[in-house]
Amino acid sequence: MLAAVLVAFAVAGPSSAAPPDTLLPAARAIAREHPGMWTQAAVARGERTIVIGRSTRQVAEIAAVADRAGRTVARVWGPVDAVVLVPGTEAQAAELAAPAHVEGFAAFAGVGRVIVDPSGFGRLSETGRQVVLTHELTHVATGAALTGDMPAWLVEGFADYVGYLDAPLSVRAVAAELAEEVRAGSPPRELPGRARFQAGSARLAQAYEEAWLACRYIAERFGEHALVNLYRAALRSGVTAALEDTLGMTLPALTEAWRGYVVRQLGPAAAS
Repeated sequence: MLAAVLVAFAVAGPSSAAPPDTLLPAARAIAREHPGMWTQAAVARGERTIVIGRSTRQVAEIAAVADRAGRTVARVWGPVDAVVLVPGTEAQAAELAAPAHVEGFAAFAGVGRVIVDPSGFGRLSETGRQVVLTHELTHVATGAALTGDMPAWLVEGFADYVGYLDAPLSVRAVAAELAEEVRAGSPPRELPGRARFQAGSARLAQAYEEAWLACRYIAERFGEHALVNLYRAALRSGVTAALEDTLGMTLPALTEAWRGYVVRQLGPAAAS
């Protein structure tokens, strides 16, 4: 049983990489939610994560990615502890994430956990895996699963901002779909709402790119610390008050400035 494996791992695992003591009980509790799924599971211990999956090699590789991702999140937001679940099939990933719909996503963040879709995650490049896991660990750190009233552009844009920080990718490479629209004379008109981020949305990629560029704009103009302060303030008092308190901007003013930034970054002049 996985519970016994986790107990043995807690005793035998390397102390130099030991996650916080509270993470082992959390891993046991999360595994008990679907006990049949984790029979004969493999477990790997990261710096601040426990990874549960189907093979020793798989969980070790993902734990290494999670370690790098966690360091990036800690640098921007603060330390994050999480259980990373890697089921054997896409259907099992959907079962773990329910009632959320995760079709088309390589990973999904819940409370204290990240669920990896093995097929989607497996198709990603090394850089893509790093970006995705950093994005999802950012969600865990900020408590995104518990803050349904936060604007989606800030929640997803901030996670992508952290996710892409250490990625060797240009702006045009990250926002390729949006760049095509901008070059065709159709720049975005408004910050993307929550419905745009749902699985199956017609412009799902563009929604993430728009949100990322909104947070990237804020960080470039006001500094990364201001972006973090904006997110924390929005958690307390809502985005409208947070924008005025931290950036001295209204939402319409931010939207207009962001639209200009998108065109400057992705328009024909940026490509020349």
